Amino acid sequence: MLKSNRTKLILGILVSAAFLYLAFRKVDFKQMVAAFAAANYWYLLPAVAVIIFSHWLRAVRWGVLLKPIQQVEVSPLFYSLMIGYLFNTFLPAHLGELVRAYLLGKKRPISPSAVFGTIVIERIIDVFTLLVIMALTIVLFPFPPWVRTSGYLSFLFIFLLLLILVMMKRHREPSLRLVGQLTRPLPPHFGQKINELTNSFLDGIVPLKHWSHYVIVVVLSILIWVCYSFVFQLVFYAFDFVRLYSLPWLAALVLLVITTISILVPSSPGYVGTYHYLCQLSLSLFAVPASPALTYAVIMHGMNFVPVLVVGLILLSVEGMSIKGIQKRVQEQE
Repeated sequence: MLKSNRTKLILGILVSAAFLYLAFRKVDFKQMVAAFAAANYWYLLPAVAVIIFSHWLRAVRWGVLLKPIQQVEVSPLFYSLMIGYLFNTFLPAHLGELVRAYLLGKKRPISPSAVFGTIVIERIIDVFTLLVIMALTIVLFPFPPWVRTSGYLSFLFIFLLLLILVMMKRHREPSLRLVGQLTRPLPPHFGQKINELTNSFLDGIVPLKHWSHYVIVVVLSILIWVCYSFVFQLVFYAFDFVRLYSLPWLAALVLLVITTISILVPSSPGYVGTYHYLCQLSLSLFAVPASPALTYAVIMHGMNFVPVLVVGLILLSVEGMSIKGIQKRVQEQE
């Protein structure tokens, strides 16, 4: 498993390097320095507050998804989420999500596999919400064909994943037998463990207890993505892009849709390179030159990760845990 993660990390770094080359190849560094110097960084303070608030909303939504399994207070959910995001900044392939499941399972008597099932549902909701935003935005803004194609492929992937999960849940015993057949070539204790984990994972795929919970999940999902869009807008004001390039309010939604695609592209931890290039490319659709656009991308990327790093490290300290210790335990369970 360690060798597999190392291979993913190396491949991700190569992908990031390629995208960083694309982002920097036509950049004037003097213009970038000038853009950094001219920015009004006071706008970043409310932007950071909005980012932290959006993560708190995520913790609240996660609690609603967990209600059919167990009632969990928001604070342990927020702690687990922020520390998991901290690990996502330097672990490949979203392995921070495993950290989230492990930490909550450590704090509450819930199977980490069942917790991970709710995280998968959470991600499906996120992608579906993004696709709805994209569909609404397409009415007002002509996305490039590659963006629309990415949206169609994402919808197809999410639809197939949701269909598989529903079928596995409805036909639990045949699904477990199929898993057993697929794992037959493995050593018996590995096959048995995978079967147990699959069974626990399916425990986390459960309908909500009341129709009002579905409404709450929808409202929270909309608020989360509104927060993300508002952060883009605040950083526009920090660089005075609204005045300089006459950016419409729709620009924030366009950047939100396109930069989120960077999360789907395999890259190094933290989406380095992919995020910067797609953010720069998105701004070019509104005639923002490459150099200031990349400056904006650097700040936005930092806004997404620095607050998470700081809060995550603080919560690690409060919990009396270490990065190496958690990573070791998660790799053992993985």
